[in-house]
Parts: sequence; C-alpha cells; structure tokens
Amino acid sequence: MPEFGIDFIIDQLIYLGSILLAVVLGFAIGFERKLRFKEAGIRTHTIVCAGAALIMVVSKYGFTDMGDFDASRVAAQIVSGIGFLGAGMIIYRRQVVHGLTTAAGVWATAGVGMAAGCGLYIVAIGATVILICVQCILHTHLRPFRTKIYMQIKICFEQKTDENKRIQELFGVQRFTRLNVVKEGEKVMYMATLSTAEEFSSTRIGQIMAENAYIRSIERCDDDR
Repeated sequence: MPEFGIDFIIDQLIYLGSILLAVVLGFAIGFERKLRFKEAGIRTHTIVCAGAALIMVVSKYGFTDMGDFDASRVAAQIVSGIGFLGAGMIIYRRQVVHGLTTAAGVWATAGVGMAAGCGLYIVAIGATVILICVQCILHTHLRPFRTKIYMQIKICFEQKTDENKRIQELFGVQRFTRLNVVKEGEKVMYMATLSTAEEFSSTRIGQIMAENAYIRSIERCDDDR
C-alpha cells in the first residue's frame, strides 16, 4: 500500500501533469485538423491523446507493487485499440478511399499521448510540432505536394461516325470509364462517363456544346470526386 505523504502527492501531481500536457498537445493537433474540416477534430484528438497518456501512467506506475509485471503489455494494447478506432474512420465511397490521413493522425496522436504519459516530455512536444508542421506543409499548394483531383463528366451524344473519338479528344482522355448505348429509332445515343484531371468550367462546357451539335447534354459530377 502506498504511503500518503508529501512525496506521494507530488508524484501524483507529476503524473497528472503528464496527462494535462497530453491534453494540450492533443488539442493542438486537433485544432489544426479542425481548421481543415476533417472528420476527427479537437475533441477526438484531445481525448485520444489524454487517454493514451492515462493508460501509460497507469501501466508504468500503477503496478509497481507487482514484482514481475511487464508494463509494456498494457501500453501495447493502446496501439491495437487505436487501430480499431482508426479503422472506423476509413470509408470507401464511389471508388475513393476517405479518412486514411485522419486515421493515421489519430494513431500518431495516441503515440504523442504515450510519450507524455511515460515522461518523455520533449519527445511528445517535438512530435506534436513535427506532426502539425508536416500536415501544414503537405496541404500547401506547392506543385510537389499537390494531389491530382479527377473530375467525372457525364456526356450524352449522338453517335454517327467517330463522335466518340472526338469526345475523347475534346476532354483529353483515352477511354470512357463507363459507356451505355441506347437506340432511339434510327439514332444511336451514347451515354458516356469519363474522368479527367483538367478543370472544365461551365463556360467551357457551354462552348463545347455550342460547337458540337451532336452533344445532347454534359453533366459535371463534382460530388463524385
């Protein structure tokens, strides 16, 4: 049984300070994520960081009276537990994976909390600064860090000779991602979907339709990105 003296209280306050530091660091990481309107924001990152720190404190200092207890076994469960939490943030929608960066960020935030909980304060603070800096740098619009965004366009046009080839040349693609062929009397109508990294404004789309009478409609599907 621990002796409730001055030293005991000081030790407990130090442990509590580790958790409070984790709260501050988790808040900082979550604040940067909130500014970018990500799924996991301030509350998630703060709680994950503080929870990881709390578990580390308990695993490192809570079982000192147990002779052969291995504190790393409890700490190891944080990694697997956060893995399940991160998996719930990853979704697959319209052939695109969303939430991978958010899940990785939460997992790394748990690592920051673990470092704070076991007394590696400089490592915890340094890791927080590194994580935030990396996120900020990779979200800049510099060409090396820019991610290509593909726009899906649905086009309905009448196919007589080589209109499909002309459509591919107009939009700079080599093939359609989806193609439906419908016969309307003597006419053959193509309903095609294509993906392009080029930005087509409404003015440009209107110009294309005006210059190509065989095109019946063009729909820009920004929500499918």
